[in-house]
Amino acid sequence: MKVNLEALKDRAGWEKAGVKLPAYDIDLMRKKTDEKPLWVHFGAGNIFRAFIAALQQRLLDEGLSDRGIIAADTFDVDNIRMIYGGYDNLTMSVTLNADATIDKEIIASVSEAVVAQPGEKADYERLLRAFAAPSLQMISFTITEKGYALRGIDGQYLKVVSEDLANGPEQARHAMTIVTALLFHRYQAGKAPLAVVSMDNCSHNGEKLQSSILEVARAWNANGFVPDGFVSWLTDESQVSFPWSMIDKITPRPAPEVQRMLEEAGIEDMAPLETPRGTFVAPFVNAEKAQYLVVEDKFPNGRPPLEKAGVYFTDRDTVNKTERMKVTTCLNPLHTALAVYGCLLGYTLIRDEMKDADLVKLIRRLGYQEGLPVVTDPGILSPKAFIDEVMEERLPNPFMPDAPQRIATDTSQKVGIRFGETIRSYLAEGRSMDQLVALPLAIAGWLRYLLGVDDKGAPMQLSSDPLLEDLRAQLTGIELGRQETCGDKLQAILSNPVIFGSDLTACPLGERITSFFLEEIRGPGAVRNTLQKYLCC
Repeated sequence: MKVNLEALKDRAGWEKAGVKLPAYDIDLMRKKTDEKPLWVHFGAGNIFRAFIAALQQRLLDEGLSDRGIIAADTFDVDNIRMIYGGYDNLTMSVTLNADATIDKEIIASVSEAVVAQPGEKADYERLLRAFAAPSLQMISFTITEKGYALRGIDGQYLKVVSEDLANGPEQARHAMTIVTALLFHRYQAGKAPLAVVSMDNCSHNGEKLQSSILEVARAWNANGFVPDGFVSWLTDESQVSFPWSMIDKITPRPAPEVQRMLEEAGIEDMAPLETPRGTFVAPFVNAEKAQYLVVEDKFPNGRPPLEKAGVYFTDRDTVNKTERMKVTTCLNPLHTALAVYGCLLGYTLIRDEMKDADLVKLIRRLGYQEGLPVVTDPGILSPKAFIDEVMEERLPNPFMPDAPQRIATDTSQKVGIRFGETIRSYLAEGRSMDQLVALPLAIAGWLRYLLGVDDKGAPMQLSSDPLLEDLRAQLTGIELGRQETCGDKLQAILSNPVIFGSDLTACPLGERITSFFLEEIRGPGAVRNTLQKYLCC
């Protein structure tokens, strides 16, 4: 059996293979979505396929909605063409349970998948039609935090952004300029209201998205491309809203072991692959069972009843507290600490790291002792219960094929939130930083990781990061076993507020991080020795 519309007609065969199928008429759903689009999503990667698309599938299955999602990607054309186009916009979704069993389901809620680039004329015309439709209630995003960035580490506009601002809406190429151009089209088509919803895993995601879109719109207004009324429309929350959200679901790269299980069940053509842009994709997605999506309930044109699928709708303050709880304390900092040290210590699976007493001590202290004192209880979720679930069920899940190498991707874009927020909280509350051990160890571990040499002294491949080349250049000359080669090379990184949110050299933490780093470059085995030395009790 193959994942395509024709094969779905053999319902008995799929049932025998233990695969849950859509309970609705896919063709009818696609027809209705084409006529009156409801929802466009940008960033058609694994988290969207495993989580967001599955939410709408729940509504479709239960008769609570009759339309699907238009998936769009501004970045990876190959993902759209190969993974969506090659499989009739269907996804094999695999849930990895803590008891090492899997649940299989075909997700069909994506009505169509398009490339969101003006150069792809047919696809872009489809998006223009969708944005002009009064029926469109929301557009959402999972494009990663860096997808919202208009400027580089130097504070200057990225080259593509600078060109887009000078050339206007019709020639947009950056994700934020493309979306702003599409919003301008909606404005011209009748100014119908719309919710613009970031579902990315970053602090104040709605604010980041809004800020970037408004910056583009104002620049185009100043350059004469769009009228004042467009900017006014974007800033009127009764017309265009930018709800904040918190999302949580671990969705690792497609795992060969899951592929084998699918093939053993008689499902063909499941081989994972890497697109030319470095995205790991497959006809299937694998993800943990636990999932959370908390969204500010601000939708000026209505919304699907996603609360029926388990989404929490609340006010902005509660979203912010929930997001802060997760991103800065209860999960993401633990993940990043495990990622960099896992790479240094030769691990390829997070679940195996959870059998390492030193690493468990590191993240336990990071979460419970250093993070919880400055986290605010959001009310709808308990921070301690959240960490308990992470420590006891989610990270040790024997079936989660998540890799530290995946989580280490783009760490420079994450440390300011995952570690910097806790540091700022300690400073703001006047708390002593003497108790911070795991946090500076985590930062020192990241700097040690950037050397590209593991704890045995062997070269290791580093995960992609937009600042990787610049950061490694600043660390050039530091040699394992020769502490004197470090000098003051860490200062430029530690003092950079763009990376950490503040100048770490201006507080005692900078010295502690440097001290830990120096210990970790003593020689082979120094990383392990440093962890054991400072996490001994």
